[in-house]
Amino acid sequence: MTKVEPIHTEPEREAEMPYAPAVEIREPSTLLFLSGATASPLYHAHPHIPEEHVQPHDIGEQTRRALASIKSVLDQRGMTWRNVVKITYYLTDMREAPEMHVVVREAFGDWRPASTMVCINSLSSPGARIELDMIAVGPLEGA
Repeated sequence: MTKVEPIHTEPEREAEMPYAPAVEIREPSTLLFLSGATASPLYHAHPHIPEEHVQPHDIGEQTRRALASIKSVLDQRGMTWRNVVKITYYLTDMREAPEMHVVVREAFGDWRPASTMVCINSLSSPGARIELDMIAVGPLEGA
């Protein structure tokens, strides 16, 4: 079984953090790199059709929709949020990070993967305010 552990240099302060400073993977494993997801449907036309990319105004709802797309991929591979070891958050407004973190914690519970947050000017569709990409780790098939 793959062993995945958060690394905290100050374990007594772990509860204060919305992420782990690092995540260590031991044992044979498989890595899953998840493409960025926004509130838009996971499968949509390219080039984009505007009607497929109507975004809710609420950052919480945009975060829930992005997480739902990612969860569908994790589910397909037999993984859970606990398999996610790295998240990159792309926000168009850093002031929305606290509300975004509330929604992410609803999904992840007490698991805190390593993470990076980046503020950007815009995303792939008008009105999109968050994009998430992740790396997950699971056991090697047959291991």
